Amino acid sequence: MRELVLDTETTGLDPKSGHRIIELACVELHNFIPTGVFWHWYFNPQRPVPKEATAIHGLTDAFLADKPLFAALASEMLAVLEGARLIIHNAAFDVGFLNYEFQALGYPPPISMERVTDTLALARRKHPGSPNNLDALCRRYGIDNSTRTKHGALLDSELLADVYLRLIGAEQAGLDLGARSAKVTVAGQVAAVQVRLKPLPSRLTPEEEGAHAAFVASLGDKALWKRYDDVPAEQTAA
Repeated sequence: MRELVLDTETTGLDPKSGHRIIELACVELHNFIPTGVFWHWYFNPQRPVPKEATAIHGLTDAFLADKPLFAALASEMLAVLEGARLIIHNAAFDVGFLNYEFQALGYPPPISMERVTDTLALARRKHPGSPNNLDALCRRYGIDNSTRTKHGALLDSELLADVYLRLIGAEQAGLDLGARSAKVTVAGQVAAVQVRLKPLPSRLTPEEEGAHAAFVASLGDKALWKRYDDVPAEQTAA
């Protein structure tokens, strides 16, 4: 299952009041394992960024002046989002802005709430009565957020990915001792990734191995160790 942990930064709280998305980031998970693939965009909102918003995310008019318009990257973003389940904190806010931006360009709403997991709702169910903003959840789960002096879509997506895996109890999903292969697409290029964990070197001494072999020999031909030794190597490595 492909999931994208997503976050936005905006000029304000309501797109219907003329506010715009100025930053969007996505971090990819595959079967609850981070793939290391991410996407990150800044946009020129074609309007001033209120100082109250800049105080939150640090993005200024001068920084955004030479960034592309949302319209210039809309089809690229839709291609990235296609088919993925979206993991978003306070999802109604981000989804509302994204759908408004895409609709304004003539696209149909690309995001249904049925394909979204709202981590704020998850956290409220799991920790009722406790603070459930991103900083509070990082503290709860021992996630280092010391570099988060301001909001930022990419950093917040990375932190939220860690929080999400802990919320659903999948933070150890990466303990997979078998081989995995996957194809990931970055900037239109398809890359095949093969992952196999290297076996640990034996910690037995030659004397211990010899003693073990002598012990197994003493058990006779019906010993379970004999059956294991008869299994072809390619099967035991699968």
